[in-house]
Amino acid sequence: MQNVKVIIWGMGAMGSGMARMLMTKKGVDIVGAIDIGDKIGKPIFDHLGETFEGKENIKIGTVEEYITEKRADVVLLCTDSFTAKAFDKIKLIVENKMNVVTSAEEMAFPRAQSPELADKIDALAKENGVSVLGTGINPGLIMDVLVLVMTGACTDIKKITSRRVNSLSPFGAAVMEEQGIGISVEEFEKGKKEGTLAGHVGFPESISLMSTALGLDLDEIVQDMEPIVTDVDRVAPHGEAKAGSIAGVAMKAWGKKDGETVIEMDHPQQIEPEQVGVNTGDYVIIDGNPAINVVNSPEVEGGVGTIAMCVNMIPQTINARPGLVTMIDLPIPHAILGDFRDQVHPEAKIVK
Repeated sequence: MQNVKVIIWGMGAMGSGMARMLMTKKGVDIVGAIDIGDKIGKPIFDHLGETFEGKENIKIGTVEEYITEKRADVVLLCTDSFTAKAFDKIKLIVENKMNVVTSAEEMAFPRAQSPELADKIDALAKENGVSVLGTGINPGLIMDVLVLVMTGACTDIKKITSRRVNSLSPFGAAVMEEQGIGISVEEFEKGKKEGTLAGHVGFPESISLMSTALGLDLDEIVQDMEPIVTDVDRVAPHGEAKAGSIAGVAMKAWGKKDGETVIEMDHPQQIEPEQVGVNTGDYVIIDGNPAINVVNSPEVEGGVGTIAMCVNMIPQTINARPGLVTMIDLPIPHAILGDFRDQVHPEAKIVK
């Protein structure tokens, strides 16, 4: 079997991290890298700042150059957070008969907020015999899939609390903008009121993913966010916040049934939290039989986790039935320490 062939669309912080990870793996080749501006034409080793023996030093190119029919087994799409913005790119990829793994948060469960687009993606993928998955660290693992795994030990559940206290520092410029990093409190409140400030993207998706898996018919999902204002200057690799400005967002969401909260999400996230004495961590708290309290501290680093999830889910996505799939449709995520080809069914491979 030929090596698994991968194209990366979007060479920002996440896409570049996925490229570095793939360069260290056996049985997989990067056959295309897409971006815009002055990155086009730049050898990928130059962009990554290191060389990889035995791997091809391809040049970063354009969509037209690399998104061609059956050029790869999968495209890692790392450009957007929202289903509506990612849709045209996903459509182009699947029409060229390639699978998609995207880090777009809303694509973790697009039926939560964009059911019509989800149906279109599902139909397009089935028509072209490929699969589309949205995943990442959150949504995609920590605040939803990990919770679901722990519920497997429960005979009954009254309430789930999923909490993640994390650092935004590893993420790129797009996430900094979505979170309002560096803006004033007044700008934050204005953006919140007008709906132009995204904050964390993915709570409706995580709650819908969990409720679907659990068979819960929720009445409503509500969310809110408050600013995290810094008292000191903070500088992250892709954003900064001066004292008195926004260093992050405290997000909350509630999935309700019959007036009671059955799923609660608590997610304060900011750049450089350690600088102000905030300890990060991931917490799964289940009021059920038995009661479950899982703590991981410090947090699973968001940047590394997102990179790893997208890369490690490549075989499951290639092997999946054609259509739009989610993390509850596929085998469990896991690291791949051996040859990627050993994880892929020969009949599912696109580049033979």
